[in-house]
Amino acid sequence: MKKILLICFLCTVKCFAVLYGQPVQHRVTITSPDKKLKVAVNETNGNVRYRFTANGQQLIKQSVIGLESVGKFHWLQSSLKHVKQTWKPVWGKRAVVPDEYNEALIDGAVYKIRIRVYNDGFAFRYEGANAEKELSQFNFADNYTAWYYNGENKNIGPEKLKDANGIRMPVMTIRADSNHYMAIHEAKLESGEPLLLKANQGTTNFTVSSKRAKAWRVVLFGSTPGKMVDSHLIELLNPEPAKSLDFSWVKPGVAVWDWRINGAEVNGFKYEMSLPSWKRMVDFAAGNNIKSLVLDADWYGPEFNKDSDPLKGGKIEQVHQLLNYAQAKGIGIWLYLNDVGGKAYPLDQTIKQYGQWGAVGVKYGFMNGNPEEKNKHTQLITKLCAENKLLVDFHDGPVHPYGQMRTWPNAVTREYCHSQLDAHRVFQPSTFVTAVYVNMLAGPLDMDNGVVDMMQKGRVDNPTPVPSTITAEAARTLIVFSGTTIIPDIPENYLKHPQILKFISAEQMPWKESKTVSGEIGKYIVMARKSADNKWLIAAATNEDARTLSIPLSMLDKGEYKATIIEDGKDADFRTNKESYIVTNETVSYGQEIKVHLAPGGGACVLLEKIK
Repeated sequence: MKKILLICFLCTVKCFAVLYGQPVQHRVTITSPDKKLKVAVNETNGNVRYRFTANGQQLIKQSVIGLESVGKFHWLQSSLKHVKQTWKPVWGKRAVVPDEYNEALIDGAVYKIRIRVYNDGFAFRYEGANAEKELSQFNFADNYTAWYYNGENKNIGPEKLKDANGIRMPVMTIRADSNHYMAIHEAKLESGEPLLLKANQGTTNFTVSSKRAKAWRVVLFGSTPGKMVDSHLIELLNPEPAKSLDFSWVKPGVAVWDWRINGAEVNGFKYEMSLPSWKRMVDFAAGNNIKSLVLDADWYGPEFNKDSDPLKGGKIEQVHQLLNYAQAKGIGIWLYLNDVGGKAYPLDQTIKQYGQWGAVGVKYGFMNGNPEEKNKHTQLITKLCAENKLLVDFHDGPVHPYGQMRTWPNAVTREYCHSQLDAHRVFQPSTFVTAVYVNMLAGPLDMDNGVVDMMQKGRVDNPTPVPSTITAEAARTLIVFSGTTIIPDIPENYLKHPQILKFISAEQMPWKESKTVSGEIGKYIVMARKSADNKWLIAAATNEDARTLSIPLSMLDKGEYKATIIEDGKDADFRTNKESYIVTNETVSYGQEIKVHLAPGGGACVLLEKIK
């Protein structure tokens, strides 16, 4: 009888609460498959909030999620599901990618909130409403340290969260402590304005200030910053390619480039952006396992002139000869297209013609428009290129990557960074070892590393000395993740350094495995990748400080390997002696360590070939 009375009393209280507007709470908790991450969501009186903990430590405290101008959220029900599968990308950081997460779908009267929690982060999105503004917050649990993307300049940061003020662009990378790192970005940006974050100075709360977008809001997590570098979460939140499209023709790899060679002189020959120089570059590529040559601006006339016809103008006859010459040697040719020509002439016809000519890719530059318009145009160009079997590289302030390479494997790279030799802005060693933990979390980058003429004498475009060492330059070509690694120097300069050339030529993609071995944001990074022909390559780069690193060979299979080790010389320094390096050979095996010396602004490269 007492139990019956208690039940009646509770039901009465609940009814009065509903009638008189008192809060009725709903809750759901989603954990990662390994149980280490947890996202707890609750609704009180139509307001939905979440908090995020990792390894029992709260990293994001109560933060609002939801949409503005659609009234309060009416939580009808929630459902949970577990997904475990694998993804085998056409190309990427590794050949097989686990795709496992737990998901909650919270059903509201007007829209739904979908939340997925992976072992390396979580994401949420809104479905079913057309509100222009979202309420999403990232209210961090303490005054952590952060770094941010900053266009074609060095990254903002390190900056304490409470010191940030105004708009910040993703990727936003956060260090909570030595074992807890996060990054804020977005995935599958189908439409709307690309993500912008607003910092509320004096607080640790960041809000989404961009207009409502049809996209996932993503929080990456790693116990080290390198674990976020190795993550596939951004890509996994994008769909696989349409079954009607075949991407087996996509071949990632290293490419040479004609822009930086322009003006260089060697043995009585002066390099220009014309057929004799292009043929020399093709011959070099063919002899060194390099996949392609990228032709940059002005080949069809001045790139910003509306009268420059991308199908008929400029050096078009030379380009046709080059395409035939390169095809006979198995080398692909990329063709540059400026946004002026892309819009002044029928875009679909231009891209179709490039495909029919036998080009392998389009480098698209200087796209105009607001970010929302640029995203829409980027999607169109990527689709047209895919239909005509062309790779694509977007330059000059492109829309940030958000995992497109899963849906469109031909989207191999973009200049979402401070490209190393772009203008006279100073690219310091610390710029590099920050960008790889910020910009590169978004996706593949075209940073144009790999110079060996460190003074850049005679170059037409910005002949600025390169602030790194030769060894660091080679290392950066491996560290930077890209489907097309574009190296900028002339053949003769690479041939002067055969061991460095051998290391770069060994970067045969698609990668079978990648692992960030160690590193700290703004200080250094050590990257290991396994090539398509089963060689292991390891590269390290440092900031302005010299350091000695011990690299564990725990990634190797059993057996012995010949290790070719290239490291900075004892007298090397990015400011005073850029070209000093030494090469040694060792026999190593699984479980051993290799010790390397990195000069200020320097690096190290290790090529590991299995001894049969």
